[in-house]
Amino acid sequence: MIIGIMSDSHDDMQRLEAAVEFFNSKGVSQVVHAGDLVSPFTFEILEKLKCPFSGIFGNNDGDKLLLFQKSDGSVQPQPMPIRLGEREAMVVHEPQSVEALAKSGEFDIVIYGHTHVPEIRKVGETIVINPGKVARLHKGESTIALLDTEKLEAEIISDF
Repeated sequence: MIIGIMSDSHDDMQRLEAAVEFFNSKGVSQVVHAGDLVSPFTFEILEKLKCPFSGIFGNNDGDKLLLFQKSDGSVQPQPMPIRLGEREAMVVHEPQSVEALAKSGEFDIVIYGHTHVPEIRKVGETIVINPGKVARLHKGESTIALLDTEKLEAEIISDF
């Protein structure tokens, strides 16, 4: 199963639309957002996904009630345990608990955002993924990630 992962879209509708188009072109089975969607109108773009969507609130999300409603309940408070294929995953926004979650051995996958810095690494048997940031703000480029749950391998994508 191929999963699309993104974070920190911060209302950059052009890059968010490019990410949605990329994920649709790759036929991903699900998309996970690791927080900081920011505004409910982002669902004008996210509703174009051709697969299920799940996400968490980040530290910059504004109207959480309307985000929850516009997402039909698919955006939730963190931490968010989620099953991705045959794998157990945990999604958080900030990085403070990532190491402990990965070392716990309870999860195959730990996904986080917030730092805007893409990262893929292994902690024991757990893969840790930060897709970077969708938005073109601050330094660095716009990035997303693809995860193969069967191989437990991921890649950062900047050309989308």
